[in-house]
Amino acid sequence: MTPQSAAVAADYGAVTPYSQAGRAYVEADVATASPQRLVVMLYDGAIRFLHQAAVATRAGRRDVARKRLRAAHAIINHLDFSLDMSRGEIPARLRSIYQFCNRDLIESTANGDPDGYDRVAKLLAELRTSWERIEA
Repeated sequence: MTPQSAAVAADYGAVTPYSQAGRAYVEADVATASPQRLVVMLYDGAIRFLHQAAVATRAGRRDVARKRLRAAHAIINHLDFSLDMSRGEIPARLRSIYQFCNRDLIESTANGDPDGYDRVAKLLAELRTSWERIEA
């Protein structure tokens, strides 16, 4: 394995029987999850991608950071766009939070500030905890 292919495998995860089994488990978990559980899983993904982006930025791996940030943005946007705004004040507040998160991520990226990614991850972790309580 060349150093370049090793880096790609490390970034994306090599396809192994274990990774395929893990993927099948996640697919089954998603297919059987309640709507509240799906929201918690989305938060988990966004938080994970933000932590990976912060680590990659600190290590000077801007290409990896950019990919992880795109994934986090996609999840935050999905959470935002799936809100039912006819449900009153809570969806409006969540929309404001999601828009703040996206603005903070854009600003942090422009400034090369991985601490901003950590701030957004912390905020999403607090929301995740609230959704987890709803789920219970």
